[in-house]
Amino acid sequence: MSDVAGAPAAGRVYLDKQSPQAYHALVRTAEAVRATAADAGLDRLLVELVNLRVSQLNGCASCLDVHTRAALRAGETTRRLGVLAAWRDTELFTARERAALALAEATTHPSDAPAQERAYEEARRVLTDDELSAVIWVAIAINAFNRVSILSKHPVRDASPTA
Repeated sequence: MSDVAGAPAAGRVYLDKQSPQAYHALVRTAEAVRATAADAGLDRLLVELVNLRVSQLNGCASCLDVHTRAALRAGETTRRLGVLAAWRDTELFTARERAALALAEATTHPSDAPAQERAYEEARRVLTDDELSAVIWVAIAINAFNRVSILSKHPVRDASPTA
């Protein structure tokens, strides 16, 4: 979506470049959220599943690219990544993962109050208070990065040597 290598799409401003102080504050927030998730005992795969599911819901190509690669590096399988958008219709995700995914969806779409209540109740059954809080913070953080990337129209470029 860029007109020249590294330049934003016509009429767009890269928010991270235009307002670096605000963007760096968001990065520091994400670092604190990552530490909170680790302290709560959330493994990297679960964090990346939340990042990916929220990015799918928001349609953020840039974040999907980054977090798919991160999930694969953390040991996630292509099979589970391939069905993540339909996680409710599979048996591939644990009860803990399912609770986190539902909670992430409820955080991303908070106007669906009944779904939010169901997700929260399920999360309370399988996640500790620290885990529940960390999942919500992970979802909040990736939602913020999704908005930055979507509104900036950050491109996803081919990284192959022939590109």
